[in-house]
Formats: sequence, C-alpha cells, structure tokens
Amino acid sequence: MSIQDKLLHLQVIQNLIAPYRYLYCVDLEATCDEVGESESSRPLAVVPAQMETIEIGLVVIDLETLEIVSEFQRFVRPLITPTLTDFCKELTSIQQTDVDSSGTYVEVG
Repeated sequence: MSIQDKLLHLQVIQNLIAPYRYLYCVDLEATCDEVGESESSRPLAVVPAQMETIEIGLVVIDLETLEIVSEFQRFVRPLITPTLTDFCKELTSIQQTDVDSSGTYVEVG
C-alpha cells in the first residue's frame, strides 16, 4: 500500500470517528489449537466452531485528549474445552491457572 493510499485510509477512519468523543477498543482471546509442522497428524483439541472466549480486554480512549480513561480486563473460564492447549498458552500468554480461577462467560460478561 502506497503512502498516499495509507493517508486516504487514515482520512476515512478519521471521518468515521469524528462525531464520537470516546473510542472503545475491545480485545478478545479465545481457546485455540494448531497441529505444528513437527507434530504427527492428530485431531484438533479445539475446532473453530467450538472456540470460546478466555479473555476480555477493553480500553476506552478519549478522542479529544487521546488519553485512556478506562480499562477492563477479565479472564474467562471455558466450558467446552476447559483445558488450554499448549499452542493456546503460547499464543496468548494466558495460563491454565488464569482461567481456572475465573468465572464463566455468563458470569464475567
């Protein structure tokens, strides 16, 4: 993407958020699995249709001052596949103890 295209893209984003005072940035992490190239073939422990939220993050930014005015972060205990895969722990840096001691999605959300 050229610099001109990037600037045009930024202008479009600026026009979209101009009427708003606050921007909510949400980050969700979910259970996941992957069969590595060095691994022998095996079924995925977590299939895409059964991925569950294991962390909810939210930051509220004041668009006039560009300061963070509020933050929210909670781990979520998965129910379908309660044991995190090694791949998931490595990808997200979330540990099993983080989710084991947390509420379910209904309790946290």
